[in-house]
Amino acid sequence: MKKKPNDDKRKGGRHILFPLVFLVLGFIFAFSYRMLGNQHDEESYQYPSLMQEERYREELIEQQERNKELADEIASKQEVIRKAEQSFSEKEKDHEGLVEEAQDLRLLLGAIPSTGSGVKVTLKDADYNPVEQNPNDYIVHESHILRVINELRISGAQGLAINGQRITSNSSIKCTGPVITIDGRTFPAPFVIEAVGDSDVLSSALSLKGGVLDGLARENIVVTLEQLKDIRLPALRNER
Repeated sequence: MKKKPNDDKRKGGRHILFPLVFLVLGFIFAFSYRMLGNQHDEESYQYPSLMQEERYREELIEQQERNKELADEIASKQEVIRKAEQSFSEKEKDHEGLVEEAQDLRLLLGAIPSTGSGVKVTLKDADYNPVEQNPNDYIVHESHILRVINELRISGAQGLAINGQRITSNSSIKCTGPVITIDGRTFPAPFVIEAVGDSDVLSSALSLKGGVLDGLARENIVVTLEQLKDIRLPALRNER
């Protein structure tokens, strides 16, 4: 029995079709594999990057929290320092005040020399006739000197001396005829009272109308007042 030509053609067509189908399927599989591989590679590449970014974010948050802790700690330390500085400043001011007070006391006690501007007040006996007039009405007495000394002290004199003899609040001043005795030492007239302090204040206090100088003049005492820029009073211990 002879084969029909149509059957041979059909068989030849099948032989051509199968390889073509397999080739197409091969391309499809290869393309799919490549696509899947690329996607997997991208995911594999992106995953470590995401992990690293997340780690950086966590580290940044931790650093920010640490910075806040440090900032709070610095603020606390600065507050402690501020309080310490304030306390030290107050103590320093108190110390300076005590030093100044002690210095003033030493000056008033005559324990240290006193130098600076001030005033010089000279008291002299007035001229009189001993036959016709009472000499006690024309000579300088301790009361006259004490009036000047007290006014100078009240006006802020830091150091006082009479005829070069340093005096203090405990000094003894006594009048014996034409001389005065200061702490056991005798001095004749005229009596020169020197005071270290603000010369303008001291001079104004003595020169007030109706004040010390006016009163001395009414009592026949010759008074001269000078403002000096440089007065030097030795310490009391150097005068004995």
